[in-house]
Amino acid sequence: MSNLTTHTFTVTGMTCGHCEKAVVQAVRELDPQADVKADRTANRVDVTSTQPREALAAAIREEGYAVA
Repeated sequence: MSNLTTHTFTVTGMTCGHCEKAVVQAVRELDPQADVKADRTANRVDVTSTQPREALAAAIREEGYAVA
């Protein structure tokens, strides 16, 4: 059984619903089973996944968003 871990990222640059969807899609391309919640007003993305934190952050950065 895989180990699911929840990671919380501070993500800046999300300004609309399309931005939130782009972040969710970027994470799901890496892990189709991931549970992803993006909240642009809080600059927050919560991801429950088997993928390492660094890989998830890289996927978000590749979409053009800053990850703290």
